[in-house]
Amino acid sequence: MSLIRAFRGLRPAVGQAGAIAAPPYDVLSSDEARRIVHGGAAGKPWSFLHISKPEIDLPREIDPYAPAVYAKAAENLQKMLAAGVLVRDETPCYYAYRLTMPGESGDHVQTGLVAAASVADYDSNRIRKHEFTRPDKEDDRVRQIEALNAQTGPVLLAYPASAAADSLVDAIAQGAPAADVTAEDGIRHQIWVLTDPAQIDAITQTFDGMNALYIADGHHRSAAASRVAAARHQKGHESSADSFLAVIFPHHQMKILDYNRVVKDLHGMDGAGLIKRIGTAFSVEESAQRVHPAGPGEFGMYLAGQWYRLTIKPETIPDDPVGSLDVSLLSDHLLGPLLGIADLRRDKRVDFVGGIRGLAELERRVDSGEMAVAFALHPTRMDQLMAVADSNEVMPPKSTWFEPKLADGLVSHVLD
Repeated sequence: MSLIRAFRGLRPAVGQAGAIAAPPYDVLSSDEARRIVHGGAAGKPWSFLHISKPEIDLPREIDPYAPAVYAKAAENLQKMLAAGVLVRDETPCYYAYRLTMPGESGDHVQTGLVAAASVADYDSNRIRKHEFTRPDKEDDRVRQIEALNAQTGPVLLAYPASAAADSLVDAIAQGAPAADVTAEDGIRHQIWVLTDPAQIDAITQTFDGMNALYIADGHHRSAAASRVAAARHQKGHESSADSFLAVIFPHHQMKILDYNRVVKDLHGMDGAGLIKRIGTAFSVEESAQRVHPAGPGEFGMYLAGQWYRLTIKPETIPDDPVGSLDVSLLSDHLLGPLLGIADLRRDKRVDFVGGIRGLAELERRVDSGEMAVAFALHPTRMDQLMAVADSNEVMPPKSTWFEPKLADGLVSHVLD
């Protein structure tokens, strides 16, 4: 099987994309999703949140992992199919997906390919991972896929630099898009459809010549797809479950924001004591302004109303793809030995703040008394992520925050 293939996408009918497109299921709480869908006089009867977070249509007290929730997702999908607001392409297609995110220094634009990626290549690590997964989250996605007989949450992938692939994908994104939606957060989502067999074959062959693809976001969705495929093989069923829904962007277009840390207490120290001990591995200087790290090895620290610039001492940086990450350097030389944060996954004294919220959010968390200290990090780079994946290593928790986010509902993958 090829690394990727075209597929018959399930998409919004003409004129329905704006009513259907929804934020990713895993960036909203159930209450937030309810407010989006059921708020206002008319509500949003065709929002894809009825499928991706179907607990919003059930009593508020229901367990979001109860069997009735997955059954409701299937019921809602059938309603949308019966109403004709979702339709399936008659022949296998590739799709171009363009994201445009406004910014103070200009728009960020990235254009990728929607495709069905090979589960076998995921299992063999040709589609490379960089995170551990949690069994409970995998179980949730497995149940969702099985209930719908479809994959509705795309896995975000990156491909290494390829002018040929860039050119082929850009060629799809010409003329009027099949879907063009600007979400409430200002992100524009556009979809174009490719049906030409010769162009489809050229894309398949070009991607098949790549050594690897890299998971950026969606480790639980890809792991769940692998489990579904394995279960169907055990029953003697071979189907399109052998691939999973993916959107694949060139790695140089991907945008990673900082993923910052806040800590509840100083582990028995006062501020002066912490600063003194930090000086072992970092140079420390006060700053009259917020410290947004200018490059790797530099950190901002907000403590007792004061910003500090911390710079790691070069001799402490190991020659190792994981150990040299800023998230690792902060953990190995400060959070762990000084603040007693040994396990980022389980320690309730530490929390994480996505860079999309800005440094003001770090100040707010500390100034409110909720947290004692905050740390601003420089974003992890895509080449660092790829180096970790190539080494079969795993990145520390909360190492990357990708923006902009993909929308749910614009293209789904039905399992025949």
